[in-house]
Amino acid sequence: MIRCRDIRKSYRMGQVRVRALDSVSIDISPGEFLAIMGPSGSGKSTLMHLLGLLDVPDSGEYVLWGQDVSRLAESDLSAIRARRIGFVFQQFNLLPRMSALENTALPLIYSTNGIEPDRPAHLLDMVGLGDRAAHTPSEMSGGQQQRVAIARAMVNRPGIIFADEPTGNLDSASQNEIMGLFTQLNHQGITIILVTHEEEVARYARRIIRMRDGRIQSDEKIDGAGRGQKTPHATAGDGPAQISRRGTSAGIQSMTRELLEHCRQAGRALGANKIRTGLSVLGILIGVAAVIAMLALGSGAKQSIEQRLASMGSNLLVLRGGPSRSHGVALEGAAVTRFTLEDAEAIQALPHIRRVAPSAAGRGQIEYGSKNSNTQIMGTLPDYALMRAAVPVVGRFFTSDEERSRAKVAVIGHTVLRELFSRDAGDPAFSNSRSVNQNPPPPSNPIGEFVKINRVNFQIIGILPEKGATTWRDEDDLVIIPLSTAMKRVFGKDYVDNIDVEVDEGQYIDAAEESLRQTVIRRHRLLPNRYESFQIRNMADMQAALTETSQTMSFLLAAISAISLLVGGIGIMNIMLVSVTERTREIGLRKAIGAQPGDILWQFLIESVAVSLLGGLAGIAVGWLITLAMAHLAGWTVAISAASVALAFGFSAAVGILFGLWPARKAARLNPIEALRYE
Repeated sequence: MIRCRDIRKSYRMGQVRVRALDSVSIDISPGEFLAIMGPSGSGKSTLMHLLGLLDVPDSGEYVLWGQDVSRLAESDLSAIRARRIGFVFQQFNLLPRMSALENTALPLIYSTNGIEPDRPAHLLDMVGLGDRAAHTPSEMSGGQQQRVAIARAMVNRPGIIFADEPTGNLDSASQNEIMGLFTQLNHQGITIILVTHEEEVARYARRIIRMRDGRIQSDEKIDGAGRGQKTPHATAGDGPAQISRRGTSAGIQSMTRELLEHCRQAGRALGANKIRTGLSVLGILIGVAAVIAMLALGSGAKQSIEQRLASMGSNLLVLRGGPSRSHGVALEGAAVTRFTLEDAEAIQALPHIRRVAPSAAGRGQIEYGSKNSNTQIMGTLPDYALMRAAVPVVGRFFTSDEERSRAKVAVIGHTVLRELFSRDAGDPAFSNSRSVNQNPPPPSNPIGEFVKINRVNFQIIGILPEKGATTWRDEDDLVIIPLSTAMKRVFGKDYVDNIDVEVDEGQYIDAAEESLRQTVIRRHRLLPNRYESFQIRNMADMQAALTETSQTMSFLLAAISAISLLVGGIGIMNIMLVSVTERTREIGLRKAIGAQPGDILWQFLIESVAVSLLGGLAGIAVGWLITLAMAHLAGWTVAISAASVALAFGFSAAVGILFGLWPARKAARLNPIEALRYE
């Protein structure tokens, strides 16, 4: 069954190279009970590790069941250990968070090997622990833990069981029980290879190999060898074809079972360190919540800006007299070009001009009953409503006939509405609430009511849409009246302050701006030194600048909040690295019972991703609550989008994968022998 020729193995300890095995040759037949003895450092444990495929020789030939396994890859060695080899360790190596039954069934995760599901329970009954199946290792004695380890080694019906000092931590009574179990298993045809330094333990074997300084000193068979033994059915007819990598013939069902088992194991590991797991989840939660809240704030600001931009009009040029100004200070001389209605008519005749709306504006006192307010008064033409998104939400705008006849009609903004009328009048539904202390009482609907503007009676015919306030002015503190009425009856002006010009399409706006400039220069016979006496504002440029600023702010908010996600990811990496260090012996055990590097990698990666996903889900909920708080308590405009939620959640999952991959790979690459020896 086993044939070794000239096996050599050495280790480097600091600057010194220690030869653990030196030209070891050995043959082992099926069904043997073999004890390997020797003092510490003799190489007996190294030989057992090589025979058990936990390590590979530096040189020499090792043939197992007719196949040379001395140069196989780690995954192939894991597959053979999972199907054909069992291990019993001196330190028991039971997982503390699992019951006796779960510890016994642990190898089935990595290779069912055609084992019936009730076999772990049957094996516990066989070793006398059927009534302790639900107990954890901390609730059992050393002898009971070692019996669980023996049951675990038997669960896959191995052809060989390797036992490394299995009685070293047991009392005499437990020692006899354990060795009796090994003898019973050997009588059933299982090959037992035992490492011990105790003569009384070695006497249970039928063959004793003594080692010193990495060499075999003696190889003796005990009288009566083979008596009562059976030819092991487990190895009968077993050839190289039987030893194959696990998973080559596994179907989708087997892969699904393994994935679910990995998830279950990951859940147990996370549950065993609840505080640590909770802190990791908290880091991701804060990051996801910050991303969602900041993106919602950025989206809300963008929507608010878009609404403001819509109220400014599209493809709009604004012609006004006077030099460019910065913070109220003129940048050039004090020369100002005044514009008239004839200028507006000439501009209307230019190519690609859709609408023109001259306007005259000033401050004025508006009164209703005992209430009054100083507000902005603007006279303009009916086209202004379409150009500036100022179509009344209640009532109507004035007509061209009313403008020509200098009608005394007015359209008011929401701020004026609140100042002069009831508090509820701001609602388009106009509630019927009245205040008994006001004289006259506020009307349920101000449409048709008369107010005084600079002591001239005007009838309210419409309510402008609400646009909100900016840093410089309140867009709703406005009264709009016909241009002719404003110029002749309110302000006494014979010129206009601004001329709004709407261009047909955005592609013509630059050409229209240049035509407008040349028209003004030509009509007013301006010399070059007077070109700065007027200015043309391109609202499209302002809109583009505001939009770009909004997008930049949204990006910065998202980037700043994403930093917290990265910090959470670093926290996950640190905790997973600590987990790998703490569970090094567990990793070694799992590899010894057949876990391949991919199994270890998946388990730790699933743990990392699970933490990220839990933090992501909790972060979505917290981010939503923060967004509601910003909207209702602070009054900010916010907007949560499905894209922002998906982005934050996907980013959290990616953080779990990226920051969990390195610790998972580190765990997967651990050498099983070094891991088992880790303290």
